[in-house]
Amino acid sequence: MRTYFISDAHLGCLAFADSAANERRLVRWMDTIKADCEALYMLGDMIDFWFEYKLVVPKGYVRFFGKLAEFTDAGIPVYWITGNHDIWLFSYVQKELGVTVLKDSQEVSLYGKKLFLAHGDGLGDPSLQFSLLRSIFHSRVCQVLFATIHPRLAIGFGLRWAKHSRLKRGPGPEVYLGEDKEHLVIYAKQHAADAGEKAPDYYIFGHRHIMLDLSISVNSRIIILGEWFDLFSYGVLGPDGFRLCQFEQVNG
Repeated sequence: MRTYFISDAHLGCLAFADSAANERRLVRWMDTIKADCEALYMLGDMIDFWFEYKLVVPKGYVRFFGKLAEFTDAGIPVYWITGNHDIWLFSYVQKELGVTVLKDSQEVSLYGKKLFLAHGDGLGDPSLQFSLLRSIFHSRVCQVLFATIHPRLAIGFGLRWAKHSRLKRGPGPEVYLGEDKEHLVIYAKQHAADAGEKAPDYYIFGHRHIMLDLSISVNSRIIILGEWFDLFSYGVLGPDGFRLCQFEQVNG
C-alpha cells in the first residue's frame, strides 16, 4: 500500500485552453492509484477558485468530485490542505464527499517517517503585499462580506482574478531559483535546524509549481510536488521511500 500526494491542479482555470482535459487526466490518474492507495493528500490549489455559499456552490468539477466520493466511499481517506486559491473550502466537500479539509500545515507519521505537509504559501516569503492578501483572504469578516455578493458576480470575479494571477507568471513551466532564493527551501532548512533531532524526514509542499527533491540536512528532505497542467506530477510514499513521478510522462 502507498500514500499519494498531489497539488496545484488549478482545475477550472480560465487561462488554460482546455481545463476539462486536465480534470479528465486527473481522474484517470486517480483510477490508476486506487488499488494500492492507503490515503490521498491534496496539498492545495486543486481548484483555481472556489467559494461556497450556504446553499450554493460553483458549477463544474463533477468528475473530480465524483472520484473523491468514490475514494472515500471505498474507505480511502482523502485529505485536502487548502492553498491560496482554494482557501474558501468550508463544509461542502466534507459533508458531501467525505473529504477531510485542513486549513493549516500538518505533521504526520507514515511508514515510520515524519512528514511536514503544507501548501506552502506564505512560508519563508517576506513579501508584505502577499502577507496582506493572505490576511484578507483568511479574514472571517471578509469572507462574510464576500458572501453578500451574488454568486453570478462573485464567482466570475474570482475566476478572472485567478486567471490574471496565472497569466502574470508567464508561459511555460516555472524554474528552480536555487537554495538561497527558494522561500520554501529556506523555510524548511530553518525549521529542520530549529527542530534538531526531531526534524521531519520529509517536508512536502505544493505552491511553487516545480518538481524538487532536495536533501536539506542529514536526515531531512524537501519535496515540492510540481503541478497538474504542464508537469502532471505527484508524489508517492511507501515502505520503500518517497518518489516524485509524472503521470503518462506528460504526453498521455
